[in-house]
Amino acid sequence: MSVQRIASRYAKSLIDLAQERGKLERILEDVESFQQVAKNRDFLLMLRSPVVKADTKEKVFNQLFKGKYDEMTMAFLQILLRKGREAQLADIAGEYIAQYKAIKHISTVNLVTASKLSDEAVKSIHDKLLASTSTDKNVELLTKVDESLIGGFIIEFEDKLYDASVAHKLSKMKKDFKDNLYISQIMA
Repeated sequence: MSVQRIASRYAKSLIDLAQERGKLERILEDVESFQQVAKNRDFLLMLRSPVVKADTKEKVFNQLFKGKYDEMTMAFLQILLRKGREAQLADIAGEYIAQYKAIKHISTVNLVTASKLSDEAVKSIHDKLLASTSTDKNVELLTKVDESLIGGFIIEFEDKLYDASVAHKLSKMKKDFKDNLYISQIMA
């Protein structure tokens, strides 16, 4: 079975249980926290290592998370350890967040600009995205600065990409000049 299917199924079972018990947001906090911890390379290598035994991993989990995470989250982690699915925990966390956003009708939009935008400009873009029929009821806008864009911006969400950057336009012009049919016909 593919990692994506495994992650989707385990995340779905956790989200269903969290909804049933009214702990959807609390479990989300735990999952987001776990996702941050899983960014640590050593922790991720320990999770994926077949050499480190499950009981050792459980001790590490208890040391790191017990008392900080909800009992339901801890029970879920222990089940995954017993089933040998700890290598997929980071993927399951990502899938849980994606399913949570689908339930809450949240579209995550990445906005990359060449320079830092003012708060008014970000709010204006956020409002236009909310009014759009392409996004869901709620919009989570993540901003990032990339000076290599020279100017303009890139908006990316779901499977859509709108590139209005100067770097993209220059690249397109360069390609158009390179493939210019009129010049190639004159030269021939």
